[in-house]
Amino acid sequence: MAISEEQVRRWLSAVKATGDDADLVAARRLEWVSILEDGIAIKLHLPDIAGEPPAMEAVAGACLESIRQGAVRAGERVRALLVQFVNHSGVVIRESAFEASSKGALRPASEQSPPPAGGGQKEAPPPDESIGINATHVIAVGAGKGGVGKSTISVNLAVGLARRGRAVGLLDGDIYGPSLPTLMGLNTMEPNVLDGRFQPFLTHGVKSMTIGKLVDADKPLIWRGPMAHGAFKQLTEKTDWGELDQLVIDLPPGTGDVPLTMAQSLNLTGAVIVCTPQRVAQDDAIRAAKMFEQLGVEILGVVENMSVFVAPDGQEYDIFGRGGAQQMAQRLGLPFLGSVPITMDLRKNSDSGEPASNFEGESAPQKRLHRALDELLNNLESQLALASIRQAKGTPSLTIR
Repeated sequence: MAISEEQVRRWLSAVKATGDDADLVAARRLEWVSILEDGIAIKLHLPDIAGEPPAMEAVAGACLESIRQGAVRAGERVRALLVQFVNHSGVVIRESAFEASSKGALRPASEQSPPPAGGGQKEAPPPDESIGINATHVIAVGAGKGGVGKSTISVNLAVGLARRGRAVGLLDGDIYGPSLPTLMGLNTMEPNVLDGRFQPFLTHGVKSMTIGKLVDADKPLIWRGPMAHGAFKQLTEKTDWGELDQLVIDLPPGTGDVPLTMAQSLNLTGAVIVCTPQRVAQDDAIRAAKMFEQLGVEILGVVENMSVFVAPDGQEYDIFGRGGAQQMAQRLGLPFLGSVPITMDLRKNSDSGEPASNFEGESAPQKRLHRALDELLNNLESQLALASIRQAKGTPSLTIR
């Protein structure tokens, strides 16, 4: 889109803030604007009408009309608009999504005409109540092979989102190699069951659950497919997550039983694929991407982990090369979410179960890591907003050809 964030803010300055003579921009009620691939997403903080859905819908409609008129004057077309209302902590309390109809007019997504019988996209079924997860977004983090830092990325995504005021859950779906006990500092904590449901561990502002705290830490999990399926089902169904903004699921590597079961049983918002710069990692990541695509799961983007080593003096070294995952994402037409470097502090914080420390510190390597994680989170939130507009998706199914 040729529309800029500055244009959107200018158009929204014509919308009055509730209970105030000033407009949304002047009253600082416009929290965030993101220009997406084929639409616009905005966040509003309007405490005066937080408990009044009709009033919020009226504001969303006013924003829609102002943006529509501005786009017409600019000779542009807006295909989708997502208006999110947040509370003082930044947690989304209501969403209004608008999509272009067949005639080009923006209408509420819920009012769009169903596709013709025998073709088009199926109407989205309601979430599976048996799963017991009440989350606005469910994000799977996968990789084509082990050793690329998938769990490290999962943890830092969850902690970073929590630091932005989100209600976040983190599920260790890596049944055979659970790493959350170490990465999230859960080693000294004991599992708790209340009314027949696991109570998630709360550390670093994140609710987390892992099979690693429910079995002997030194015992290898030599399980066949059905046992792994059952374990994953228990973790999802029997954990009392409460209401979440995002649930991040750390998948096992590869394209085996557990990723397939997860993708087919949960109403996923999308998947994040982690890859290192080397060609061998790219080859396996492509297989993971194809698996999600075949299952009908939207790919939110690709993360290049270990893109560069930042030494304590700030000098950077391309140990595994640089940019390979980004080039792979471009070839596949997938969003690139960002590159995350290796630092000595990142390794120490991971081993000590202190991921929040990755967002702190004033050394050159830490500042470099801060910037990378912030960029990653910004891009992920933009993709989540875009995925919210494209909510019409059915339960994934695998077709063998």
